[in-house]
Amino acid sequence: MAGKPLLVILGPTAVGKTGLAIEIAQAIGGEIVGADSRQIYRRMDIGTAKPTPEQRARAPHHLLDMVDPDGNLALAQYQKAAYAAIDAVHRRGNLPLLVGGTGQYLTAVIEGWTVPEVPPNPALRAELETFAAEQGAETLHQRLKLLDPAAAAAIHHRNVRRVIRALEVCIEAGQPISTLQRKNPPPYAMLQYGLTLDRAELYARADRRVDEMMAAGFLDEVKNLLASGYSRSLPSMSGLGYRQLAAHVLDGVPLEETIATTKHATHDFIRRQYTWFRGHDTGILWHNIKKINAALLIENIYQWLREQG
Repeated sequence: MAGKPLLVILGPTAVGKTGLAIEIAQAIGGEIVGADSRQIYRRMDIGTAKPTPEQRARAPHHLLDMVDPDGNLALAQYQKAAYAAIDAVHRRGNLPLLVGGTGQYLTAVIEGWTVPEVPPNPALRAELETFAAEQGAETLHQRLKLLDPAAAAAIHHRNVRRVIRALEVCIEAGQPISTLQRKNPPPYAMLQYGLTLDRAELYARADRRVDEMMAAGFLDEVKNLLASGYSRSLPSMSGLGYRQLAAHVLDGVPLEETIATTKHATHDFIRRQYTWFRGHDTGILWHNIKKINAALLIENIYQWLREQG
């Protein structure tokens, strides 16, 4: 036997991961371990599409609401927490389901990255953020390219936060982040399901979800966060919709414009998610969410579990 079983359900935002994962978890005695870098924040529920109390009552969920909106959870901390949660599910005799769409979180767990535990350096980050604002994201990316070409090749220049983190690790650790991110695969037998949908249909579904979030009180959620003193410059507030709605509240950007911008940003995010999944495909079995026969899928999972011994 390769190891204790771990079922992975991944895919782009709005594709329907949560609903299917809960259905599977209920059928086979599973517990869901989240792999979403936005759902780790407390008080950020609507805009992150966090599982509702009703959904959580149907299947146990882990790694939600881990830090306050002004808190920080490094990738190494997430990975450690994920392995601990998975192992705890195994001890309870249940099947862990790693579910989410955050590529880094998923890959760090699946591939067993040795993540550099370099603590944040606020002064250095502020300096790099100022540099990016004044000189441009591409110029900042060139600095990373000089220090760590491999990391620069893997990180898009527009992802300023990841570029800054890579530079921070290079500078603080004295060696490239790419050399520190070794792989030590975990001792699990993994079955990976990827959920997908026709791109135009997925964009339409994502747009509808933005509208549903607005109807559910997303704007009030952002207003409450800002009123509580959480700055829009926080990493947590850079999430889809939060940054745009903060601009509406603080800068007077028309609400219709912020909603349209949020939808466009979501489409762009979905494209980046697919790019990540293609670049880190270690045996993903892709399924069109509209064509899935849940009962057959569950039977396939049972068969796989029997094969694990």
